[in-house]
Amino acid sequence: MDLLEILEFPDPRLRTTAKPVKNVDGKIADLADQMLEAMYVAPGIGLAATQVNVHLELIVVDVTEDKDSPIVLINPTIINTEGELETAEGCLSVPGFFEPVNRAEMITIEAINTAGNPFTMEASGLLAVCIQHEMDHLKGKLFVDYLSSTKRQMIRKKLLKQQKQR
Repeated sequence: MDLLEILEFPDPRLRTTAKPVKNVDGKIADLADQMLEAMYVAPGIGLAATQVNVHLELIVVDVTEDKDSPIVLINPTIINTEGELETAEGCLSVPGFFEPVNRAEMITIEAINTAGNPFTMEASGLLAVCIQHEMDHLKGKLFVDYLSSTKRQMIRKKLLKQQKQR
């Protein structure tokens, strides 16, 4: 099976709001597996279905060094946040750019796994940042939206130039 294509900013499809997954079945589990493969190959630590032009509330993350602890979150909702953390964020849809963004340091999430079972989990540090970043994608938001319009336009122009040169 072909590797999923990751959309790049400023592709307008990245601005699409994802819809909740209504039926967690084998197709969703297969999509999650394909997304994990694309994320690992890229290489990245998180990927939202929106980034592969599937507009469903599904994200995959794995912030481990060995890339051996994938987490799949279907219809994720943040139910609690604590603290604040500024980190340099990057994005597979905004390749080559890293900019400071403020996020909650700790979060509690409710989601569904690929077996269709609801669960609650807590995340902190890089994992919390990654999940919040990917959940933004589900709302059609990118990390560049946290930057000044001048910086966002500069990044947009550079990426468009790179895309034309391919």
